[in-house]
Amino acid sequence: MRVPVTLKILALTVTTTAFYTIVGQLVPQKEVLPPKETALKKEMTQAEMVKAGKDIMEGKGICFTCHTLGKQGALRFPDLAGIGARAGQRVAGLSDVQYLAQSIYDPNAFIVPGFNPGMPVINKPPIGLTDDEIKAVVAYLQSLGGQVTVTMDSKLWPLDQAKAATAVPTKGPATP
Repeated sequence: MRVPVTLKILALTVTTTAFYTIVGQLVPQKEVLPPKETALKKEMTQAEMVKAGKDIMEGKGICFTCHTLGKQGALRFPDLAGIGARAGQRVAGLSDVQYLAQSIYDPNAFIVPGFNPGMPVINKPPIGLTDDEIKAVVAYLQSLGGQVTVTMDSKLWPLDQAKAATAVPTKGPATP
């Protein structure tokens, strides 16, 4: 008995589809939820800003996709442990707040020696952090080895253009 070619193709298609359906069900599934919104208010204390900044970095900001805290060795982007202490010395003429703001709003303005450019501008889509969320992130980053001076009333961006134009990256070690 001869089976028509159309029937053979149909059988192959159904068998292949069934196989991949079974294999697809064997692969563990992970539910990915949208990041939770962090409630920010104008009258937050610096401690509240630090906590909110950490939540934003771990969630909506997706900062720890590339950055680490306290890791050593070959890293994709600079480790942020102690950044609060280093930030004010990274670029001559910029304070720690200005350096951190510039790193977020204009990440290619200064590239840490030993690393390639690649950080997205996070106040624009797809991440799209608001100015208040960025203030909270800067507060958290300052808390990593430094003193938190930013408040919800701080003006982070744009930097004073005259000061930013004369800022010169400091020569330093190639470590973050």
